[in-house]
Amino acid sequence: MSTDAEQAHSHHSTPPPRPAHPPRTAPAQPSAPPPRPTAPPGFTPDPDTPILGVRAKVPFSRGTAGASGNRVPPRPSAPPRTGALFVDGGLFADGGRGGRRRPPSRTAAAAASLVLGLGLLGGAAAGSWLGDDPDAPPSTADTYSHARSAWHSVPVDDLFPRTLRGKGEGPGGADRVWTRIAVAPDSSCGGGFDPLLAKALAPVGCKRLVRATYTDATSTSVTTVGLLITTSGPTGMRTLHQRFVTEKLDERTDLMPRAYAAKGTAAAGFGDDQRASWRIRILTDAPVVVYSVSGFADGRKVTDPQSAGEATQRGATSAPAQSGLGNDARAIADAIEPIFRRALSTFTETTS
Repeated sequence: MSTDAEQAHSHHSTPPPRPAHPPRTAPAQPSAPPPRPTAPPGFTPDPDTPILGVRAKVPFSRGTAGASGNRVPPRPSAPPRTGALFVDGGLFADGGRGGRRRPPSRTAAAAASLVLGLGLLGGAAAGSWLGDDPDAPPSTADTYSHARSAWHSVPVDDLFPRTLRGKGEGPGGADRVWTRIAVAPDSSCGGGFDPLLAKALAPVGCKRLVRATYTDATSTSVTTVGLLITTSGPTGMRTLHQRFVTEKLDERTDLMPRAYAAKGTAAAGFGDDQRASWRIRILTDAPVVVYSVSGFADGRKVTDPQSAGEATQRGATSAPAQSGLGNDARAIADAIEPIFRRALSTFTETTS
């Protein structure tokens, strides 16, 4: 009689019945994690470092399987969309057919750089528009505004110095010296110009007229110099300047300034008939007309007056040219203009 163990190992014993379904077995655990696939050149993804709030995804190589034979998910046909900024055809879309798509981290970095760059540019532009640079030159509007106020704020000696020196400004290049003998009270423009000249100057208006009279070192000639402060803006001044240049209004003998004949001075007899030469300059960077008119101190009449521009030309033989009255009119007007500009600049700096 055999034992139970002998019956279990006997070749003639009856096999157990076959189960209806094969038994389920747990998948074998891999002995080691599958190796990480090689990353594209120049880029090492880090799953633990979020970019713009989205964790990077480690790409899998196509056809790679784990050591146990587990199936690796297939590579998606298109990268996942991370936001509306990166839509196809947008600013950061793929660079054309067959082109390589940027890795997500590079695209995000490019987007961040663009936003930062636009912010810096916008800030710089806003700064240039809104900033108040104390060293910036005054605007044309400021210059015009200050010029209309400077005439009664600048000391008379700064506007019309007591002595003017003209090196080489006389006939033949001789040096000249002029001394101030009178300053007219500031006034309106009435009586300061011949009627036709007053009409020609009317479009720019008249805020104030300031004048002074000088005589030469021998007291044989007298010259009145004036500053007409207008009410016009830059456009009106440019228009008037262009008209004077085009029509040569500053050379017409019926468009002459009038002298300031101060009583008790060498200019007491300086009337309309004694005017020999004159100069008119229409400024465009300030609302000012600079002018001068010269004549003989002894009161003699002049029958052939001539503008300073004509009387100072080489070969001129008129009385104003030969006597140097054309030189006086030109040099004194040209000296007062920069003096006024310096006074205006100083006034602007002290009041800004």
